[in-house]
Amino acid sequence: MAKILVVDDETDVQILFQQRFRKEIRKGELNFHFAFSGEEALKVLDDIKHETVLILSDINMPGMTGLELLKTIKRDFNEPPPVVMMVTAYGDDENYNTAKSLGADDFLTKPVDFKLLKEKLIQNI
Repeated sequence: MAKILVVDDETDVQILFQQRFRKEIRKGELNFHFAFSGEEALKVLDDIKHETVLILSDINMPGMTGLELLKTIKRDFNEPPPVVMMVTAYGDDENYNTAKSLGADDFLTKPVDFKLLKEKLIQNI
């Protein structure tokens, strides 16, 4: 079962993901964990780091931004390194280039296209 960590300061994201991936969760194919800040994500990763396969992180969050979280993940959680996909409502070149330079594996814009996301998850898990 693939463990996926979703990091977003908008708490309704948890309900949305649980609805959109209901079948995969029920079949035991995907196991989602949720964190609502960069700081909380690091605590969750400490608990499950050896099993986390993929991280989906919002870029714009209060406190630790998604880009700061990405930098920390790539530095501290690299045995083996999880796939990190960045998600933002602002698909601007600066965020994209910064995310790529920090080691982001993919970049998605909001609203998330869940059909595309499912395809990307299958490719990366």
